[in-house]
Amino acid sequence: MTLEVQFEKRLADFTLSLAFCAAQAPLSILGASGAGKSMLLRCIAGIENPDRGRIVLNDRVLFDSEKRIAMPARERRVGMLFQNYALFPHRTVAENVAFGIVEDSAASTRGGNLKSLVERLHLGGLQARYPRELSGGEQQRVALARALAIEPQALLLDEPLSALDTHLRSQVETQLQETFATYQRPTLLVTHNIEEAYRLGENLLVLSRGRIVASGAKEEIFQRPATSEVARLTGCKNISRAAMNGDGTVDALDWGCRLRIPEIKNGPPKFIGIRAHHLDFVEAGATGAGQENVFPCRYTQSSETPFRVTLFLTLESRSDTANHGSLQAEVFKEKWQRFRDVPFPWHMRLAPEHLFLMHG
Repeated sequence: MTLEVQFEKRLADFTLSLAFCAAQAPLSILGASGAGKSMLLRCIAGIENPDRGRIVLNDRVLFDSEKRIAMPARERRVGMLFQNYALFPHRTVAENVAFGIVEDSAASTRGGNLKSLVERLHLGGLQARYPRELSGGEQQRVALARALAIEPQALLLDEPLSALDTHLRSQVETQLQETFATYQRPTLLVTHNIEEAYRLGENLLVLSRGRIVASGAKEEIFQRPATSEVARLTGCKNISRAAMNGDGTVDALDWGCRLRIPEIKNGPPKFIGIRAHHLDFVEAGATGAGQENVFPCRYTQSSETPFRVTLFLTLESRSDTANHGSLQAEVFKEKWQRFRDVPFPWHMRLAPEHLFLMHG
């Protein structure tokens, strides 16, 4: 089963212009607020129509501007989970879920479908309650059950975890992963949360102001972003302008250091990057095989979460630190406790295998 999307839609600040194909593996759509993610889903669902283009789901044409086809939303067999869940407040859980079940189904079939969804999504005992009597996680499961009730040929989820408290998110994530494992049809999940995009999707599509800037396997996009924009959108904190040297090394102009890297492909890079959790610290004087790219440094400030510490670092040799950004390193608190009182300079390593080069 496939979903083929190729369309343009004019928005207030830019034109949403997309072309991609989604199959049975869940596709995460990542982008900043206002990038066009929700409008993409609304156009596929039939809530909005593009200005031009084509949308095809399992060989059924949902929209074709040239042929003047615009199938109504109710006929598209597309299930959509809205960001705020959009449950009917005057209907019970059972009535909300049953609302999506095909009306011309036999009563016994409708009852069986409802029972199956209640069991699959752990809604037992809640059927007679109203949305106002449910927790956020329960409301989310009801909304997902309603989306699945029409036996959709594609499933669209718009920021499914954003309205939940932190302690509920892991529970709901597990529920979504279970649903994806059994659903096995095109699934698009919109989010601006990098970790959610990685955990819930097998493939990744990155949007920026209405255009696709990266698409493909999530591991490749995170490990080797093609451009500095994609690196930033996927959460990279350490990006520097780069200049290549004749001996194959690269100068990181904004970090003030010269780096050895395994291989340079496709010409001289414009930028070099490394993710914050890949920065490491070694004992003073550590050199030799496997210890390239070690530099003395000190930290200027730190930022803590319950389990991690982000350190803002500058190289000891820098004389112009006030005019440039710092390198950021993320470490678990246990490790931070071990070396926080070690006198400066510390020694930071930018491992060659974790550096990536970008050509734009």
